[in-house]
Amino acid sequence: MIIKVCGLKDRENLLDVCKEKINMVGYNFYKPSPRYVDQLMPDIPVKSGPFEIFKVGVFVNMPYKEICRINEHYHLDYAQLHGDESLYMVKKVKSIISVIKVFRINDQFDHTVLKKYNFCDYFLFDKATDKYGGSGMKFDWTIVNEWKIERPFLMSGGIGPEDADEILKIAHPQFKGIDINSKFEISPGIKDVALINKFVTKIRKRLDQPIPKSLKKLDENQDNPRNAQLKFRIC
Repeated sequence: MIIKVCGLKDRENLLDVCKEKINMVGYNFYKPSPRYVDQLMPDIPVKSGPFEIFKVGVFVNMPYKEICRINEHYHLDYAQLHGDESLYMVKKVKSIISVIKVFRINDQFDHTVLKKYNFCDYFLFDKATDKYGGSGMKFDWTIVNEWKIERPFLMSGGIGPEDADEILKIAHPQFKGIDINSKFEISPGIKDVALINKFVTKIRKRLDQPIPKSLKKLDENQDNPRNAQLKFRIC
């Protein structure tokens, strides 16, 4: 299972989190967010022990050229598009970097729209609120078991330390991992490393599976996101 820790904004805290058995870290580049990255983050190691850590940039309705600039500066592995980006915009970003497309879920969400985005590398499902993520609010995660989803996806939306059992009720074959954030914080953007360690250890033990050494091994049909940098072009 992929475990992504999102909303990191402190250099030392980031490096401590990277010592845990996680696969992705998320940098939030949405200025209104209390987790906005307002300092230069260190370049994390590609590998930490036996597994890889991938860098995800979180963007909300950001202009294409600004995404290009940030991608080039941080050498991101993924762009997580968390706003109301058009289909055209998502495809344009996909031309330079691997994409995680976020869908905000409420009772009115039409899951058939997902097929339009099957070119994305991952989907991420979050609770629909008046904010763009980080609300700490849940939705019924098991509803995705009824949907036809053709791309691997991550689950988000208020996942907390007590939710290991509920997460494991998600039985969809495309379910590949989770995104944790506000429920594992000391303050916005500062993660409780001990809490993350305890939760991740519990999840890995319940699944009785090793840490994914490479995200590519979770979906052999996908390109290794490290190769996404080879696609970078002048914007």
